[in-house]
Amino acid sequence: MFSRNESKRRSGFTLVELLVVIVVLAVLAAIVLPKFMNSSARSKESSLRSDLKLLRSAVNAFNADTGKYPNSLADLAESDKTKVKIADGTVVSPTDWHGPYVETVPTDPISGSAFTYDPAAGKVTSSATGNALDGSAYSSW
Repeated sequence: MFSRNESKRRSGFTLVELLVVIVVLAVLAAIVLPKFMNSSARSKESSLRSDLKLLRSAVNAFNADTGKYPNSLADLAESDKTKVKIADGTVVSPTDWHGPYVETVPTDPISGSAFTYDPAAGKVTSSATGNALDGSAYSSW
């Protein structure tokens, strides 16, 4: 059978075997890591798209009920009819208003500040500067 010296030598891995395993792990890591590198940015962008859709739907519902756009995004979440104002700054007619239209007004997940809102046009846009992962400007969403 084997002598004592031969059995001792066969009990571990050779340097070449260890290097092969390390190279295989490095190749796998190089394939997998780029998939997860932008996951935080992708989730924030997805949240931004969702919030913009929610706020735009609420603005459109407010406009459908009152015939005017809200004076601010905070008016969408207001529960007191006497405090809700339309775009020209006057108080909305209590018979027309069927709100609140959102529970709370979210903040822009990219910039961390309030969304940009134009009451004259009823347009809600992101307040973030810069470009998304697809190259489009956040302000154009």
